[in-house]
Amino acid sequence: MSGAAPETPAHELPLTLLRGVGSRVAEKLARLDLHNVQDLLFHLPLRYEDRTRITPLRAVRAGGEALVEGQIELAEIGFGRRRSLLVRIGDGTGLLTLRFFHFSGAQQSNLRSGRYIRCYGEVRHGPGMREMVHPEYQLFDAPPDPPEPRLTPVYPTTEGVHQVGLRNYIGQALDRFGASLADTLPPGFLDQHHLPALPGAVASVHRPPADADVDLLLAGRHPAQRRLALDEFLAHHLSLRRLRAARRAHPGPRIDGGGELAAAFLSRLPFALTGAQQRVIAEALADMASGKPMQRLLQGDVGAGKTVVAAIIALYAIEAGYQAAVMAPTEILAEQHYQTLSSWLLPLGVETAWLHGGLRTAPRRAARQGLASGRVALAIGTHALFQEEVRFRKLGLLVVDEQHRFGVDQRLALREKGRSDEGEPHQLIMTATPIPRTLAMTAYADLDVSLLDELPPGRLPVETVAVSELRRAQVIERVGSACAAGHQAYWVCPLIDESEQVDARAAMVTAEELQGHFPHIAIGVVHGRMSSEDKEAVVARFKAGDISLLVATTVIEVGVDVPNATLMIIENAERLGLSQLHQLRGRVGRGKARSTCVLLYHSPLSEHARERLAVLRATNDGFAIARKDLELRGPGEVLGTRQTGLQNLKVANLVRDRDLLPLVENLARRLLEDEPQWVEPLIRRWLGGQERYGKV
Repeated sequence: MSGAAPETPAHELPLTLLRGVGSRVAEKLARLDLHNVQDLLFHLPLRYEDRTRITPLRAVRAGGEALVEGQIELAEIGFGRRRSLLVRIGDGTGLLTLRFFHFSGAQQSNLRSGRYIRCYGEVRHGPGMREMVHPEYQLFDAPPDPPEPRLTPVYPTTEGVHQVGLRNYIGQALDRFGASLADTLPPGFLDQHHLPALPGAVASVHRPPADADVDLLLAGRHPAQRRLALDEFLAHHLSLRRLRAARRAHPGPRIDGGGELAAAFLSRLPFALTGAQQRVIAEALADMASGKPMQRLLQGDVGAGKTVVAAIIALYAIEAGYQAAVMAPTEILAEQHYQTLSSWLLPLGVETAWLHGGLRTAPRRAARQGLASGRVALAIGTHALFQEEVRFRKLGLLVVDEQHRFGVDQRLALREKGRSDEGEPHQLIMTATPIPRTLAMTAYADLDVSLLDELPPGRLPVETVAVSELRRAQVIERVGSACAAGHQAYWVCPLIDESEQVDARAAMVTAEELQGHFPHIAIGVVHGRMSSEDKEAVVARFKAGDISLLVATTVIEVGVDVPNATLMIIENAERLGLSQLHQLRGRVGRGKARSTCVLLYHSPLSEHARERLAVLRATNDGFAIARKDLELRGPGEVLGTRQTGLQNLKVANLVRDRDLLPLVENLARRLLEDEPQWVEPLIRRWLGGQERYGKV
């Protein structure tokens, strides 16, 4: 072992122990986050290629990949548009040219006539005969033995690190250290759940045995892959559980009793709370009375009443002498919260402040002074809330809306502002992107989860139709009819300006087109490049009814609430994800009149686009839509890439392997309770010793 003791853990063995890995190669491998032998052993294949069968040269077809072999008949330099090394090979059935644009003198010397070669690559049409460009190859001085009857792994790589080299380094690591790889689960767990031992699972994934089920391997469902997926899920879950336990070791403000402000607020509401709202409020109040900091995720569909829940919980904190903060990802959403909450709370004597990036100096200074003195009880804002100069006198509750748009570090930065002798502020994290319960328990294991799974009575479902761009004139006519009837409408465009690269209509061009059709209709435009003041002014005029048609980019996805708006046109709907389409659709259907969402698409539709539009037409259920979005687009969009780290999974797949999640939760609980000594090695192996979810 070149000086390394056999008992040295794999995560302490340097890569330079391997033949061919010097300091320069080690630097390149570090770009793949490979720093030691263990990292290399857990650098798992992206996919497999079947190189078990030799294809005769006469049978190769352009456009496909093939494993071929033959004898080199000719090797020469070709001078066409680009200088290249041309190697002609034959096997008695046909001929094939190998073309190398990048080659060395040593390579040219090795590829000499008479030697035998086996190569794998894509076959293309070439001048005169078929060819392979830069294939992977092996050279032999005699006819080679048949290829090994196993699939060939294909690994994630980077510039300067080739597949052949990676396979060589990983093969060395397996041969020298794979069998001594320590398992990360207790033997009793393995026996009880019929799980393969870790060393064998790792070896099987890198070197599938000859009798391995090829279909299972290619689908990611082989028992060895499932064992590794389970370990990876478990490491992420335990990391979050450990973070949760560490947070709960801190005290939190004890908010118990009171409720006069909340009762006064409820008496003014023109509607009664749903049963789901009452249940969630009770769960949150129990958390805040416990003396531990609340860490609760509130999932609720569009229009389920999350803002009312947040207001009532904030009033309990304010009545107890604390301040509350509501953080939103966009200025439009923050402004919507400010308008709504201030209209509700000011009549109760609760002073509010709105902080955002475009706020002028004088009002910003006044808001900061009000928060520092405690005069302002409720702050609403964007990321401007956690700027260093913002100080709270006594922050007791933090509400984060649309949490998946924030990095966890941002949320933790605001929490730091509330730390005091009484502990940490309570946190209510809200999202209108609901996800399945088992997935939530893995992705948000550091949070308790509450569901608003009931819409207020009287809410009419939005009718959704998909219409081809070819019927654009009819859609425009429908907009004119809606506005003429006294209703308002949205027309959403993906882009601000025309783009030669993207065939999508821009907001500015569309507004001009529609104004030409409707010279007597007031049309406003909102997009992301406008100043905050200009955006707010246009949205305010739309809310007041001065604007009948609002043409906008997706900045109005959340935060615009106009009950008189009954028609939503989404241009290029095929380009947007399910959850985003559902959020946009949620801007209508907020009043008593029936509302319609028109998905205006360009043909031809891809299979996924057709499926997305069909789901939107079939259901208004945000939970069903989010589940389908997860299947189609993966966890990054649904969960928030910066929030969870689960988009960086190496082998596990949240959709394919979701049936493992109940077992993950069960094993995590048993490990923490009965075998805690296994937790740290498991987390260190999969997360590299780094907590991806922020420091406590």
